[in-house]
Amino acid sequence: MSAPSIVGARLGYEDSYTLERFLATDGDAGLRRALLELTPEQVHAEVLEANLLGRGGAGFEAGRKWSMLRKAPRRYLVVNGDESEPATFKDHLLVERDPHQLVEGATIAAYAIGASVAFIYLRGEFALGLERVQQAINDAYARGALGRNIFGSGFSLDIVLQPGAGAYICGEETALLESLEGKRGFPRIKPPYFPAVIGLYGAPTIVNNVETVSNLPWIVRHGGAAFRALGAGRSTGTRIFALSGSVRRPGAFEVEMTSVTFRELIYGDAYGQGLEPDRELRAFIPGGVSSPWLFPEHLDLPLGQDEVAKAGSMLGSGSIIVMDDGDCPVRAAWRIARFFARESCGQCTPCREGGTWIEQVLRRLELGYGREEDLDLLLDACDNISPGVTWPPAQTTICVLGPSIPPSVVAAIRRFRDVFLTHIKEERCPYD
Repeated sequence: MSAPSIVGARLGYEDSYTLERFLATDGDAGLRRALLELTPEQVHAEVLEANLLGRGGAGFEAGRKWSMLRKAPRRYLVVNGDESEPATFKDHLLVERDPHQLVEGATIAAYAIGASVAFIYLRGEFALGLERVQQAINDAYARGALGRNIFGSGFSLDIVLQPGAGAYICGEETALLESLEGKRGFPRIKPPYFPAVIGLYGAPTIVNNVETVSNLPWIVRHGGAAFRALGAGRSTGTRIFALSGSVRRPGAFEVEMTSVTFRELIYGDAYGQGLEPDRELRAFIPGGVSSPWLFPEHLDLPLGQDEVAKAGSMLGSGSIIVMDDGDCPVRAAWRIARFFARESCGQCTPCREGGTWIEQVLRRLELGYGREEDLDLLLDACDNISPGVTWPPAQTTICVLGPSIPPSVVAAIRRFRDVFLTHIKEERCPYD
């Protein structure tokens, strides 16, 4: 028996983004049950029972995060839709194809935490998504699903849609809050600035990811126990994985947690359909380019939070990038380092300076001007940014952007040192 499609249930319809399709497929059912049949505490209890892990990267339990809210007369909900991790596109898909579900989920979350104002912060490049989410908000106001006294329940909520300016760092929750306040997107020091304690405008704030809140209508309709029955251990429910790179069928696939392995996702006929003929798997990145690389010996790991963590990596943003034996690991590591060097906010010296130097040395190696001692130089620079270069990383920076630089560099050098040496000796990339 296949697992139910939860956040992707409407995506098979061409008109999935319309109000008509939303209402014809149980739209508002979860919100009505939450507001008219359950107390905020009961909604919170269902989410705790579901053990819904955050789908944005850190994988922290949503219900536990809600429990940390400081008592205050004013609280905020912020939905993080600043999906900026390279090759990650599952939130983008939900924003464009099912915006009404996102608005419904945000309203349920706001009700559960006692917020009267919520913000949906979307990446500015999501032009179509911004248009559709704003239309979904307008439609919700028009039918009484937002605004004063929603469905006669006594609960009132306003949702504000805020486009970002396209900064990767604003995907970090405290930098996002700074941006919402009209400031430069600099991450805040934690403690004391844990959003649940001191968040937006100094008030307690919950920041949840787009996919996280999109699960809430289903959880409220079917119960937290039904959600928890899917998956295993801490990895419950379903999750959308964005599969890309050297596969024959890239795409976004919703699967039951822990029920599918990386091998099945990459090679299965229902998913990635394998690599091109005569190509072999070299490596894959399991959770966005912030995560350490995995290799062919890890293919039989199930897609579970703890299982991947035990292997020394993370599911992170849900982006799985496949590299075959025709892809250059030096070039891959350089491009990833270049991305982080450019996207650093510049607040912390190890990230600002170290990231730039690592990118420049890798570029030198990629272009054939490198020296053998550059490899130890790179490892030493990575150790200065994240001491020990372990996972989870040790930090010398305010946020995890700095420690996100070393994993790809270290994995590439340790696993494919021979390819680096070929670049140095032949003074060119052997894959060109």
